[in-house]
Amino acid sequence: MRLKQRIVRILIQGIIANVDVNSKEIVLLIHWAGGRHSELHVKKSETGKHGNCTSLDAIEVIRKMAGQFPDEQIASTLNRLRLHTGMDNAWNENRVYCVRHRLQLPAFDVNGRRNQITLKEAAKRLNLSPPSVRKMIDEKILPASQIVECAPWQIPVEALDAEVVQRVAANLRNRLRIPQSKNSEEQQSMFSDS
Repeated sequence: MRLKQRIVRILIQGIIANVDVNSKEIVLLIHWAGGRHSELHVKKSETGKHGNCTSLDAIEVIRKMAGQFPDEQIASTLNRLRLHTGMDNAWNENRVYCVRHRLQLPAFDVNGRRNQITLKEAAKRLNLSPPSVRKMIDEKILPASQIVECAPWQIPVEALDAEVVQRVAANLRNRLRIPQSKNSEEQQSMFSDS
């Protein structure tokens, strides 16, 4: 490191820094040994801002989901959306908590969401697999919504008791395997025995 510093001191005679208010840039004029000059433009950070700020998209997702979902589910949603923290880290429960606490957003209230359940909870209540419940949502049989893309599904509890939902769930539970053809022994082989 000292060698690099010596080389820089030999090559550079001086640096003059100016602030261009109109373009919000710092202009550096470098005076090199031998009489040459170079100009370098560096974007100036706004007052109170730095390069490690959490994106507004991530903060908006946290705002929408706060109070309705646990921090762990919010973190999973942010990671599925490929949104990172200001330090370019993946989200976890603690990082979501810190942002939510700083913005004074409400914590998840287990009792506050009694009239809505997640897809996994609906699958458990209907005695189906989550992909089967997802199929019912896709086919508009079971009403559901997401606060943001990739967020957990929110399903009204009373929708599970609907006659159509119960009938389709029963059909999915009782689905039998497709029987093989009776003529399977009578069918000719694709390959000859000889």
